Amino acid sequence: MTDPGRAVVDEQSFTVRRSIHIAAAPEAVWRAVTEPELISRWFGAAELDGRGPGAAGTLSWPGNPPIPFRVEAVDAPRSISYRWSNDDAASSTVDEARSTVFTFTLEPVDGGTRLTVVETGFETTSDPTLTMEQHRQGWDSELDELVELVTR
Repeated sequence: MTDPGRAVVDEQSFTVRRSIHIAAAPEAVWRAVTEPELISRWFGAAELDGRGPGAAGTLSWPGNPPIPFRVEAVDAPRSISYRWSNDDAASSTVDEARSTVFTFTLEPVDGGTRLTVVETGFETTSDPTLTMEQHRQGWDSELDELVELVTR
């Protein structure tokens, strides 16, 4: 059983959050949110030059320029945080002035894994309200794809 809870925007704290129950082992979910070859199957085409904090790379979607992202923190197998550029940053590195951080937290629960993603830092974007709504929609669709991948 999978709970498809929807992402929510908190305009006061400039965050987007979504928690879902996935009928899959935490190990499978952890691999899906940390291994570039699996991230590429549900999110965007991911390339990373390493695995730990400081590892950098890009996320790409068809018809769009690559978005720089970087691993910020890892507490395996419980959480991982990534920072990525926003506002169509044209740099090959993360734009610290226009970036947000998204953190995946995994919790083993009866029948699978509770996965929570929290994205913060939208106040640094050029249009926080619009960007939060776009990312809310994105987390809804992308995490649905993650669920499909790990529950097959």
